[in-house]
Amino acid sequence: MRFFLDTANLEELKIGASWGILDGCTTNPSLIAKEGVKFEDRVREITEIVDGDISAEVLATDAAGMLDEGRKLAKIHKNIVVKVPLTRDGIKACSVFSKEGIRVNVTLCFSAGQAILAAKAGAYVVSPFVGRIDDTGADGMQLIRDICLIYKNYSFETQVLAASLRTVNHVIDSAKAGAHIGTMPFKVMDGLFSHPLTDRGLEQFLKDYNKAFSK
Repeated sequence: MRFFLDTANLEELKIGASWGILDGCTTNPSLIAKEGVKFEDRVREITEIVDGDISAEVLATDAAGMLDEGRKLAKIHKNIVVKVPLTRDGIKACSVFSKEGIRVNVTLCFSAGQAILAAKAGAYVVSPFVGRIDDTGADGMQLIRDICLIYKNYSFETQVLAASLRTVNHVIDSAKAGAHIGTMPFKVMDGLFSHPLTDRGLEQFLKDYNKAFSK
């Protein structure tokens, strides 16, 4: 399973990259707006930190606009994956992009039927939103399992990018379900390191060592 950070914050990306486990980054207009910087400027800055796929989302809602924006984004860096919404126009743009060799992340996926459309349009990855589905009272993780099964049944090349992962358990369950990629906030990735027994064990090891050699 590849690990992506869902952020546009450069410091978070630098720390994640320093751990040697960061495989990519997903961004969206909301995340970049939160940083108070120009969209394309921040995308370029991210390419200097992250050695892997970087999803950059179009702002247009019509297919022609998505194609125009997406082609420009794809020229910024070889690692850019153009992100489009799972709408009729988004799927139309995805189909064109895939024929042009531009990789596409189809985002805002909330059903297995939508995921099938993305795969048939040649999407590089599809992004089902686990946490947002949970918010409605449904089971977001079941959607990950369903899409992984369907893609396996038909040998679709589209990868499942589990998004809106809000907890460590979301990451673990997505991995168990077979998601190819998990994208998460920095605090969730950082939380994967934590376990009280690890802290307690390290403390005891150091205490025993210092006791033995303190005389």
